Amino acid sequence: MREDVRILNEEEIAEKLKDFHGWNLKDDKISKEFKFNDFMDCLTFIVRLAPFCEANDHHPDMHIFYSKILFELQRFDVGGKVTDIDFKVADEIERLYKERK
Repeated sequence: MREDVRILNEEEIAEKLKDFHGWNLKDDKISKEFKFNDFMDCLTFIVRLAPFCEANDHHPDMHIFYSKILFELQRFDVGGKVTDIDFKVADEIERLYKERK
């Protein structure tokens, strides 16, 4: 496990989620579904996001449903808990999504 990863408690997660419209906490994961034009648009988005995830040693679950991606974020190396790094990745997902429009 990375030493700079900090597990967040439920209160901390709830407070951070106030700044992440549409993101939810369920089953020790934060998640949100994003809509795209089509399947290729989904793949293009993931390819743009992948270098950031790799550089931050974070590999989110990404479920593609033709023109939608459901992102589920948690850290497996800390027992499947939500950490500060998950919110860093969520912020980058939001930034890239807004940038594409």
